[in-house]
Amino acid sequence: MRLAGRGYRRHFALALVSAALLSFQIALLQIVATSQWHHFAAFVISIALLGFGVAGTLLALARDWMVTRQDQLLPVLLCACAVALAGVLWLTRALFGGFDSLLLFVDPRELLRLVAVAWLLMLPFLCGALAIGLIFTAGTERIGSYYFANMLGSGFGCLLGLAGLSLLLPQQLPPLCALLTLAATGILLAGGHRCATHAGMLLGLVLAAAALLYPAQLPLSQYKDLSRILDLPGATIIAQHPAAAGQVHVVAAPGLRSAAGVSLNWSGPLPSTAAVFVNGDMVGSLPPEPGTDDPRDASTYALPYALDVPHAVLVLNAGTGTAVAQARALGAARVVAVESHGPLAEVLAASAPESFGRLLADPGVDWQTTAPRTWLARDRQSYDLVILPDVGGFGGNAGLFALHEQPLLTREALYQIWQKLTPQGMLAITAWVDYPVRNPARLMASLVEMLAAAGVSDPAAHIAAVRSWGTITFCIKRAPLTADEVERVRAFTARWAFDPALLPGLQTEERQTHNRLQDDTLFTLLDALFDERRTTFYNDYPFRIRPVSDDRPFFSQFLRWDRLGAMITLYGQRTLPFLESGLLVAGLAALVLVFLAALLILLPLTRLPSTGRHGWRTLLYFGGLGIGYMWTELALIHRFVFYLGQPVYAAALVMGVMLTCSAIGSALTGRLINLRPGRWTAVVAAALLLHALLLAPLLQATLSLPLPGRVTLALVALLPGAVVMGMPFPLGLRLLNCEQPAQVPWAWGINGCCSVVGAAMATLLAVEVGYSLLLVLAAGAYLVAVLSSVGRAAPARPQ
Repeated sequence: MRLAGRGYRRHFALALVSAALLSFQIALLQIVATSQWHHFAAFVISIALLGFGVAGTLLALARDWMVTRQDQLLPVLLCACAVALAGVLWLTRALFGGFDSLLLFVDPRELLRLVAVAWLLMLPFLCGALAIGLIFTAGTERIGSYYFANMLGSGFGCLLGLAGLSLLLPQQLPPLCALLTLAATGILLAGGHRCATHAGMLLGLVLAAAALLYPAQLPLSQYKDLSRILDLPGATIIAQHPAAAGQVHVVAAPGLRSAAGVSLNWSGPLPSTAAVFVNGDMVGSLPPEPGTDDPRDASTYALPYALDVPHAVLVLNAGTGTAVAQARALGAARVVAVESHGPLAEVLAASAPESFGRLLADPGVDWQTTAPRTWLARDRQSYDLVILPDVGGFGGNAGLFALHEQPLLTREALYQIWQKLTPQGMLAITAWVDYPVRNPARLMASLVEMLAAAGVSDPAAHIAAVRSWGTITFCIKRAPLTADEVERVRAFTARWAFDPALLPGLQTEERQTHNRLQDDTLFTLLDALFDERRTTFYNDYPFRIRPVSDDRPFFSQFLRWDRLGAMITLYGQRTLPFLESGLLVAGLAALVLVFLAALLILLPLTRLPSTGRHGWRTLLYFGGLGIGYMWTELALIHRFVFYLGQPVYAAALVMGVMLTCSAIGSALTGRLINLRPGRWTAVVAAALLLHALLLAPLLQATLSLPLPGRVTLALVALLPGAVVMGMPFPLGLRLLNCEQPAQVPWAWGINGCCSVVGAAMATLLAVEVGYSLLLVLAAGAYLVAVLSSVGRAAPARPQ
């Protein structure tokens, strides 16, 4: 009996499995960010795309065998995909739970463990991609409508995944994705009776139900903040809330104390306070209840209040509200708190009504839920004090945040903040002192460069910095520090046994009166950065400490590839991963993925007939499309994060619009006659170059629009280019099916494999050259595809 659904049924099944795979990918991003670190996001994307690349290779090697058995294989592959989706987290739990990314470069077993996890996580993508690729290969004459269903389903899956993360724990989403895939299987069967397929569907249903009722517990890296806190005696999770911006945990423990930068002279209690985590990373402790002594007042964080009592305070990335509570307790009449994680305030208010709840209800506190940079661009108020979030972590963070964008620490952001200050206003920011010195040095360089850009002739007269046993707080005043203010800083340091690190008229011996360092490197760096020849110093220092820009906002990326040999000599090969592991892990993953992609692209050539010039054309055309699409998507997401004010929703908008509009473009290819792939690919390249030149100024000029206006403008800016981006791939496949039909699955695999390379290299390129140039490089990838298709036309076919 033949499989029902040769027409619209395959389109519906294709849309459902595409939605399931993208939803699973989005859930996996948060699962891995919680279990390990956010820099594994590119790793997850690459795993998904590698599944498509492997599927293309298998199809190219066994095209005839699979096409002739497509009716039997399609439901089996979808059932296998559903089973893998439902059970993959249980399979990887033991492996991923013990994985230690810091040992990747010193223990080969960790690399083997990571490879094993990658292959297991790839199984759902491989099975689903085989089904999608088989439909494409067997129905190339209708590729426009099939590609439409594929991209439209992916766009729906993007929205579904983000909605699911807002309502469910991330580990509960994979079984729901399995149910979507089983629905696709049912549509394909349409009343057919196959015991094996039905048994597979039953197994998938059982596994999905079990995973929903008993979701796998996420294994946490031993280095994650949440993991370490849960090891404390009596630690209890008192609140857990799913959110697309990152799931929130609130943990209480009798021995949990908050004492960041607190003076050793503090004689009061260190009250037990719950800690708050987003995706396993600590964002702070709950503020103290009103009327209780706050140890934070005896920390370096209190430096700006020793100088003056501000009337209006702006707290950026307010987090748990500790800086807000301190400002109110020390006399600030009005505090504006800006935090981009929307559900965080609701969770904390419900978990701690006596502390955070009262703070949120305080009429002197204005809590704003938006991205801080968006608020800075749209807000018209001035402030006596602006407080930025902490930089670094206790003991350093081993480069784990090297690929984390920090838009508040760029040159442009600091200058925006400077413009917000009243004539006597101050900017305050605290960094953890690390060794080798990186965070305080780059922060100091950024502040000095900001003052130079603002026309300040003597930056040293505007900066006071105070150091405790572990933190250093910088306070930058818009007006020069007066003699009276300098004496207030000295009195503050004497009272709490701190040491002034920077202060007008400071003597060398004052810097290490109470808290001695192992050497004078920190002070040498701070002094050298005041010199007008600091650019030479940037070039000579073994780490990157040059200020970062909006185009390359990776403040915690200190690794310099050109100084890698010198650093290994200085600190030792085994020590280096513990200093700068983030970029090293990304670089290692990129090398492995490039090797695998090349292997998968070349392997089918052993079975394909002689390709000659057509082979190179196929490789360049579909490879250029895969790389260009990934680079475009990631660069545009970065652009719109600033514009829309919510990183998660900006990503959802860009991905959803690109996928949906690409689906529309694909559908349009079936309505036109004698389309030339090269012409439409050239249009895409031209559109990307226009985006690179005009998009940033356009968005900057319209930031003052209300949110509905900005969303509308974003749609208008994205729609035309996204529609055209959906045309080159189906047109290329249609043309290839006429010239070299045996190469169709190989081309699909090339596209997937090169997308793997694009995803793996995108962040590394953004770190090195910036997002603007990344968009230009994406246009270049499309131009490579144009050159490989000159003079070739794809005949239109009825859809």
